[in-house]
Amino acid sequence: MIELNPRDSALMALAQAIVAGDAASTLRLLAASPALARASFDEGVTRQTAKAYLDEIGRYFYAGDTALHVAAGTYRTDIVQELIAKGADIRAKNRRGAEPLHAAVVGMPGSHTWNPHAQAATVTCLIEAGADPNAVDKSGVTPLHRAVRTRCAAAVRALLDGGADARRKNKSGSTPMLLATKNTGRGGTGSPEAKAQQQEIVHLLERLYH
Repeated sequence: MIELNPRDSALMALAQAIVAGDAASTLRLLAASPALARASFDEGVTRQTAKAYLDEIGRYFYAGDTALHVAAGTYRTDIVQELIAKGADIRAKNRRGAEPLHAAVVGMPGSHTWNPHAQAATVTCLIEAGADPNAVDKSGVTPLHRAVRTRCAAAVRALLDGGADARRKNKSGSTPMLLATKNTGRGGTGSPEAKAQQQEIVHLLERLYH
């Protein structure tokens, strides 16, 4: 087992509580150490250090991820609001340049962890709190690119309502519409649920082009 430094260990405990949906433990940890709301991981988290909850969030954590990235990625608007109230940086970037809003728009239609209504509410909550709907990571990917690629129509709608630019290209030259109309190569995007989401996303984007 890889040992984490003390701050990462404390942040890990908070992240585990958030992912588990344990609001009582989350609030207790924040009350005991308010600085955790503003802390970020010094090191990336691997399956060796985070196996217990990686499957629940569908990805590794990266250096620079914060508790707000975690709460956003699990669609916990209550915790998102609590963290922001305690000073969490809504524009915090991890080592890939992804902000909490990027984390909020990821999902896999049909999976047991995906909740489109909670996801859209989280996106709206973050934007209303000051998140930039057109923030780009190091690959030039905006939250809209990511939501389209993961086939999350409710998140796409919330982003568009919040001012996301539907014509912006990422560093590969892809617009959201291009990503919406081609095979993304992402696991799960060929499922019936994902295909239905894809059709809805195309309709949402087409309305902006006409």
